[in-house]
Amino acid sequence: MDLFDLNNNEYDAKPLADKMRPSNLDEFIGQSHIVAEGSLLRRAIRLDRLGSCIFWGPPGCGKTTLAHIIASTTHGNFVKLNAVQSGVADVKKAVEDARNALKLYGKKTYLLLDECHRFNKTQSDSLLPAIEQGTIIFIGSTTENPYASMTPAIVSRCRVFEFRRLGEEEIAGALKKALVSRKGLAAYKVQADEEAIGHIARMSGGDLRTAYNALELAVLTTPPASDGTIHVTLADAEQSIQRKALSYNEDTYYDMLSAFCKSLRGSDADAALYYAFRLIEGGCDPMLILRRLVAHSSEDVGMADPDALVVATSAMYAFEKMGAPEGLIPMSNAIIYVCEAEKSNSVILAMEKARRAAREVRDDNIPPYLKDNTFGDKQTKAQSANYKYPHDYGGWVEQQYLPDSLKGEVFYRPQGKGYEKTVEEIRRRKGKPSGADAGDHK
Repeated sequence: MDLFDLNNNEYDAKPLADKMRPSNLDEFIGQSHIVAEGSLLRRAIRLDRLGSCIFWGPPGCGKTTLAHIIASTTHGNFVKLNAVQSGVADVKKAVEDARNALKLYGKKTYLLLDECHRFNKTQSDSLLPAIEQGTIIFIGSTTENPYASMTPAIVSRCRVFEFRRLGEEEIAGALKKALVSRKGLAAYKVQADEEAIGHIARMSGGDLRTAYNALELAVLTTPPASDGTIHVTLADAEQSIQRKALSYNEDTYYDMLSAFCKSLRGSDADAALYYAFRLIEGGCDPMLILRRLVAHSSEDVGMADPDALVVATSAMYAFEKMGAPEGLIPMSNAIIYVCEAEKSNSVILAMEKARRAAREVRDDNIPPYLKDNTFGDKQTKAQSANYKYPHDYGGWVEQQYLPDSLKGEVFYRPQGKGYEKTVEEIRRRKGKPSGADAGDHK
């Protein structure tokens, strides 16, 4: 970038997030589990051996930026389409251009498809042959789970990388860099209070684009002092991101969140409601409370009342669609439901035990009659005939499902509370271990 670029009106009109977009992997912020030195993705980029992939994660965490870096690092052509705005004709043109570039110049083409989960089957089918033949290297970017929202044929031909929300420290560091960067806000001579930067970082919800937008708005709308310096205070930050700073310190915030969670577990609806609204009134994002509520509906209620998870997730969905204040009504409803429901931690105990066994035993000797015989050899197909189809036996038949090394192992034990009384009765009728009868067998 040269001085002409910096003075160019088109460049000035770009939002800060675009101006600060990293140009190489060393400048990239966050996602160390994906781009750390020695990681699979970094090695593939360095060796120019990257295949088609899908970047899945929340907004503002670097999916599009990483796709741009990949294209520039590998010196390939870069074509960007949006699944909402682009049709089959746009895809066909991009594929044809890619085919010509590969044939005439030996140059690869990277096709970045934003919101790729919005592609319908017809659009996906038009892209599939080009991915299979290597005509293009497909990079899909989505905020939705691709395994549930995309055509399986596309997903099966791509490596899926899951992105995570950026941490507060990562976002705060990026904002401070933007203040002194020549391509950022250095020309404005900004002095931003530490608490202002911290507030924007905290309230951006892991979305760096949102944080950049808020900082830029605060800088551009704050009148400069007599010496030309722009001083961004906490009050400016609150207005720019439209959320008040927490009216308590960080220790008190975590104490209140802990008290809220323990009130849910302790079945005290009054206390849980109080702590929830004390957090919200102090500046906490209600979505944080709702996420904890969903977790506790399984961790502390679980199979004692499976509807608790349905109510909690419905409340979170309602708040996403309605916002405050209306969305706080279903949130309150869900808090009361989870508090008053029967409690059982059998789900989380089962999860932890199964996870430990999967990590420590690691037995992949699946009983032969359970294996997929679609592409198996003659012996596998013959053994699959020994599979007992439960519906031929009235819905359940005794049959070994776990590997031999885990035969008889019991991970889930009903605790005889709420709906788990019904579960225990069903298990007894089937002759399966239940509750206290369910011991460990190795």
